[in-house]
Amino acid sequence: MAAGMRMVSNRKVFEMAYVMLGGAIVLELMATTMLKYAEGFTKPLPTVGCLALYFFCFFLLSKAIEEIHLGVAYATWSGVGIVVTALISAFWFHQGMNLPTVIGIVLVLTGCVLMNLFGAAH
Repeated sequence: MAAGMRMVSNRKVFEMAYVMLGGAIVLELMATTMLKYAEGFTKPLPTVGCLALYFFCFFLLSKAIEEIHLGVAYATWSGVGIVVTALISAFWFHQGMNLPTVIGIVLVLTGCVLMNLFGAAH
């Protein structure tokens, strides 16, 4: 019975690590968007917001990699960040997207899925 409870507990810890990874991704996306508004760190409020968001982003990422393998966590964090940042760039800042960009997004997402399903953590 104790072993079964431990497995449930370990699963919840692992699930919480992915929640923290998700939080780190959201904060990184917010920070990167704020970076655009900071205009080379010349705007004080967006600059402070950007730096604070990056701090908390890396804090959550550091907690997530206590349970998730570094390669899987970082690939997910950076891959999702790249894809969503490209979409924010295109739709929020109207910076355009071409076919090679779309193909790149598909490849990055495919890589993230493959690493999470079949990476070293499994």
